[in-house]
Amino acid sequence: MYILPVPRYWPVLHPTFLGPTEHARGVQLLLQATNSAFILFTDSLSSIASSQTTSLKLTSTHKNHIKMVKAVVAGASGGIGQPLSLLLKNCQLVDELALYDVVNTPGVAADLSHISTPAIVKGYLPKDDGLKGALTGADIVVIPAGIPRKPGMTRDDLFKINAGIVKGLIEGVAEYCPKAFVLVISNPVNSTVPIAAEVLKKAGVFDPKKLFGVTTLDVVRAETFVAEITGEKNPGKLYIPVIGGHSGETIVPLFSQSKPSVNIPAEKMDALVKRVQFGGDEVVEAKEGAGSATLSMAYAGYRFAEKVIKASKGEKGIVEPSFVYLPGVQGGDAIAKATGTEFFSVPIELGPNGAEKAIDVVSSANDHEKTLLKACYDGLSGNISKGIEFVANPPSK
Repeated sequence: MYILPVPRYWPVLHPTFLGPTEHARGVQLLLQATNSAFILFTDSLSSIASSQTTSLKLTSTHKNHIKMVKAVVAGASGGIGQPLSLLLKNCQLVDELALYDVVNTPGVAADLSHISTPAIVKGYLPKDDGLKGALTGADIVVIPAGIPRKPGMTRDDLFKINAGIVKGLIEGVAEYCPKAFVLVISNPVNSTVPIAAEVLKKAGVFDPKKLFGVTTLDVVRAETFVAEITGEKNPGKLYIPVIGGHSGETIVPLFSQSKPSVNIPAEKMDALVKRVQFGGDEVVEAKEGAGSATLSMAYAGYRFAEKVIKASKGEKGIVEPSFVYLPGVQGGDAIAKATGTEFFSVPIELGPNGAEKAIDVVSSANDHEKTLLKACYDGLSGNISKGIEFVANPPSK
């Protein structure tokens, strides 16, 4: 028989969270009306199944070691940050949600705090050591901070602003939560992730297994667009590795390695690839310049964050592409040699320590995909160098 304290673990064990089969198999709940109530359940319950919100399996190996997480959203008041925070508030594995931004986070936090899910939400502003308060004790930090590209703004203008924002936030991570998983959404990801790595290296706390560039939106788009062509009603049933970087021609979908395999007519292939690579433009045009892909990016960011959290709690078999520092991840050296770059997005097997293994899908690319990869390498190299140079020689203020 295992015993778990109620307040911290109750969301995972609540009957409404269990499937009917698991609940019927003899979960025995005993709430002791004392200052420290407990939940008891029998050895016959080998695992606890999931809802769509989370599917962490609780087995005898977990016993009483399950611990909820503190999640931080840095850039929580923005177009991505607010819906991302909403999704994290609904995650049953998060019991503390810290929202940080330069404006409006107390209001966003107050709004989310009325939602009847376990996570306690608090908003932080830069004043009164707000960054320290938000980051201290964090298990996972998701960074959508920054600005989208606006009309008349060059890519260089965007880089200078967002690079400085990410650098400052990562300096805070290095000081206040150096062991946290760090998920970078802020664009340009091809440059901001190398910036984050260099800042963490300088601070002596860089763990390549815990730094991720979130490229999941490219995967989500590939799944959705392929489903439209093939007639698959549930795009989530498809697994399509999308590798390389996270902008334009650095994005390389490997349709030849889809699971299950898909048949894409040759005459539709080029248009499909371009749509995955430049899907953001489609959204900007549809919004008539008034916004970018904020909602789909929030969903993609949450999807990856949830997988990192689940894997950190022991769930096996979780794989998702991410832009990582390859030499620091098992299997990454060979991929780095093949691609000629140290930062690259490939399918990553996630585990308790983060990126447990980089999976080589590059060597299995078909001839058409190899042509796409060549263009990817050419663009990606300059993006990475730009990020590294930004930290080595920061612009004068």
